Amino acid sequence: MTEATPNSVTFPTIRENQFDPPEMLVRWAQETPIRPMTYADGHEGWLVTGFAAARAVLADPRFSARPELMHPPTSPHLVERQRIRRPGFFLRMDPPEHTRYRRLLTGQFTVRRMKQLEPWIETITAERLDAMELDGPPTDLVQSFALPIPSLVICELLGVPYADRSQFQWDSTALLNLDSTPGEAEAATANLMGYLLDLVRHKRAKPADDLIGGLLESGGLTDEELTGISMLLLVAGHETTANMIALGTFALLANPSQLAAVRDDPSVVDGAVEELLRYLTIAHLGPIRTALEDVELDGRLIKAGQSVMLALTAANRDQERFDAPGTLDVTRPSTGHLSFGHGVHQCLGQQLARTEMSIAYPALLRRFPGLRLAVPPEQVPMRTNMAVYGVDRLPVTW
Repeated sequence: MTEATPNSVTFPTIRENQFDPPEMLVRWAQETPIRPMTYADGHEGWLVTGFAAARAVLADPRFSARPELMHPPTSPHLVERQRIRRPGFFLRMDPPEHTRYRRLLTGQFTVRRMKQLEPWIETITAERLDAMELDGPPTDLVQSFALPIPSLVICELLGVPYADRSQFQWDSTALLNLDSTPGEAEAATANLMGYLLDLVRHKRAKPADDLIGGLLESGGLTDEELTGISMLLLVAGHETTANMIALGTFALLANPSQLAAVRDDPSVVDGAVEELLRYLTIAHLGPIRTALEDVELDGRLIKAGQSVMLALTAANRDQERFDAPGTLDVTRPSTGHLSFGHGVHQCLGQQLARTEMSIAYPALLRRFPGLRLAVPPEQVPMRTNMAVYGVDRLPVTW
């Protein structure tokens, strides 16, 4: 373990405002796009807060996503968890290994394919709204609306029984909880992997017309690889979008003029989705990349073996890239953001997430034009201890 170098910082996690990055992080971002950072295990690496620098790292093959090369940015509990390699878990692989898996899945998540799914997603959304209306207010929007929609969608696409959701949602939460011990995280992973391995073997014996069935038909993948791919898609497919729907609704409720625009003007919805993705940036701890060789970045020398944490919450608020970056403006002209990443690891399901959000937000706000918080804003519990930021619960009424 090395001692902290002069001017090295540790990553701040305390938020003064529910929708803004930590104040210290914003201030650092205004000073320089990259600075030395001391990681939780004592590693001396780097923190990137600038948009251009973060984008450059994500596009540069000299930076690796392999877990065994990384260091935990905050909790020491993450050391063991972060460095485990699993078959098929291509999020933590480099080309050409990553490319092999990615190519098998790309055709499932195209814009054209998502357009075909729109009527079905609209039906799922309407059914959840009907159920909310029947049950009456108040309700927790996470459980009644934000979580069921992406869970239903990804279960149907993969061929995972939605009836099993309580178990895989519980395990997903434990897996993403930064306070989970290595043992707790490993138990949750084992549960998920065991469940999905049984499902893969069942589908290999009795092929089905779903994404897992399609991967089986393509051949060349072991049951363990298919299990890793399925776990990645299942967890990411419901956790990220569920948090964006709930947190995005919270942000709109806090900004009535922005809410009214999304509710009343269909022409702003797609742009509003992009702005909420930028403004909220729920991937609030990373990603992390490690230099495979010495790399110069914005005048700084990143040495081989050093980890680089990309603070996307700060990069998406970069004043060099966005006008008034701390303001939520759903009519903002789209200039791109990094919420889905960039480069070879750019989010595979981004078009699906966009489709779900562009349907969910206006449908919710039009069905319940009087939608409002059922508790004071400061009493909404936030997911600050999770790898994906959001709200634990969103009590609303109408």
